[in-house]
Amino acid sequence: MPFCRFSSPSLRLTSVALALLAGVLPATAARAGAVLQRVATSGELVVGSEPLLPPLSFLDSKGQPAGYGVEVVRRVQAELSTALGRPITVRFEAVSDPAELVRRVGKGELALACGVPFSWARDAQVDYTLPIGLSGIRVLAPAGRIDGSPASLQGRRIGAVPGSLGEAVLKGVQPQARVVPFAGLGEAVVALQAGQLDGVMGDTNLLTGKANSLGTTGLVVTPEQPYERYAVGCIVPENDSAFRDLANLAIARLLQGYVDGDPAAVASVDRWVGPKGVLGVPSERIRTYFESVLLNYEAIRPQGPAAASSAPAASP
Repeated sequence: MPFCRFSSPSLRLTSVALALLAGVLPATAARAGAVLQRVATSGELVVGSEPLLPPLSFLDSKGQPAGYGVEVVRRVQAELSTALGRPITVRFEAVSDPAELVRRVGKGELALACGVPFSWARDAQVDYTLPIGLSGIRVLAPAGRIDGSPASLQGRRIGAVPGSLGEAVLKGVQPQARVVPFAGLGEAVVALQAGQLDGVMGDTNLLTGKANSLGTTGLVVTPEQPYERYAVGCIVPENDSAFRDLANLAIARLLQGYVDGDPAAVASVDRWVGPKGVLGVPSERIRTYFESVLLNYEAIRPQGPAAASSAPAASP
């Protein structure tokens, strides 16, 4: 079935934002901690950011948050500014422990975190937005050493994070692999580079990003199809549908812009994910996935001034 295109006047986009606000701001007594109400009052969006997970979230050479997840945060920031009619700043708080990140978003201490792999356990604590990409569990290893089959893993020293999906998959695929625990995938990739491991099992995007950031050569991810596949998105506090809807609108604009070939949207995604980016994913594959996400919703068309304002902008 071809990707459907609908005509959507820009007035409809403005109406969406106003409807979101109308549903939240008068109901402050019912939900005093609602994100939109707090942001409308303070002018600040507090975001959790994992500092060591390139290309999704990391600190650049100037010590500033960067990555694909941060690009999406900037889109949400712009959408909030348009909806609330005032400038909005973003305050990033570094959170290295994924479980702690989910806990703090779930408690409302953080309003948003982007680039978080989906899991049902996390979904019981927070709400997920529209996905911004796909990932899965694979093995990072020197080319030709491991092909991803159970037999190729037998007796091999494979690094994994205890309690992670990667560790669970490794034990399920090949119980006779020698699991070597590491606090994080970054440390495991460093050990692999030093020849202390035969491979590292974990999230494909994070393994590729970490290997790229270290400048490693000769390492590949296998098998071609991940052992497990899942969506990657943003997380927001549970039961705050107005903020989640607004975040979804910002994400939908980005995905639609990429599908339409909008230069700003394409640059925002391809810098990190695209064929010349960190992950090197073909543009057509990205476009096909974004289309599949948008087919479950109304296409945003045409993209008027509100959409243009959703491009990432510099902010304190």
